[in-house]
Amino acid sequence: MMTNEEIRLYLRRLDIPDIQPPSLAYLRELHRAHVEKLPWQTIDIVAGSPAPIDVRSSVNLMTGGRSGYCFHLNGAFSELLRSLGFTVFRHRAGVQPLGQEPRINSFHLGLTVSLPHENGEEERWIADVGLGDMPYEPLPLRAGSYEQGPFRYRVTASGVNSEGWRLEHDPGASFAGADFAPEAVDGLDVFQPKHEHYSTSPESPWIQLFLVRHRHATGSNELRGCIWSKREGTEVTKTELTTRSRWLEVLGDVFGERLVKYSPQEKEDLWKKVWSLHEAWKRSKADSQTE
Repeated sequence: MMTNEEIRLYLRRLDIPDIQPPSLAYLRELHRAHVEKLPWQTIDIVAGSPAPIDVRSSVNLMTGGRSGYCFHLNGAFSELLRSLGFTVFRHRAGVQPLGQEPRINSFHLGLTVSLPHENGEEERWIADVGLGDMPYEPLPLRAGSYEQGPFRYRVTASGVNSEGWRLEHDPGASFAGADFAPEAVDGLDVFQPKHEHYSTSPESPWIQLFLVRHRHATGSNELRGCIWSKREGTEVTKTELTTRSRWLEVLGDVFGERLVKYSPQEKEDLWKKVWSLHEAWKRSKADSQTE
């Protein structure tokens, strides 16, 4: 469990002033703040300095002004919730890219929280802060469609695991959804080989893809390389960031990721790498259009 000081440091990062007893209202407040202020990102992987995913390291990332991707975000958030008195379960899960089949391959760490219903029975909630531009607030683990801002999500039975569930993304989103296994896992050991693949394998989708995402009440933001996509309601505005200063400004002011553990030289090296990847992407795009 986290100490009271660690809890307060974490809550300060979320701009939440007080420790409160577990409740659905408090869970919603924590969840909203987390997905707004602590983005999903591949920054450290692209930079060649991936952060470990043990719970202690992930908590230190969040309290130290950084963020991470699903293993870090949901790992730390589950520890915060447990330390606040919530009943939390970690689950193996898998994200389904567009055009591919659903899967539960442990490349995603999912969370559920059990809370007493007004009738006294326990009710399970999906509390996932590690999917980038997915739910802004927890969703009931109950089949149905749910609107949050401009996004519509659907909870349904998983076709991969008959006892599991599926969270479908908005039809216009960048991936189809995620499937979750019903059984809870205690530690994060099962996810360690997946993290190593994401972090070091030449076949990792993230090694050469700088990507930062977060949600807010009325939309979302994404920084893919040097393209900032801002979604407000149903409108999406795309802006190419062509200077290091503007790129760092958006990274810090929009996403709250100020690279606080990076030296000036490391920031410069990261920018040069991302800009090089961006130029290569533009060349490949231009070539494909002339074929």
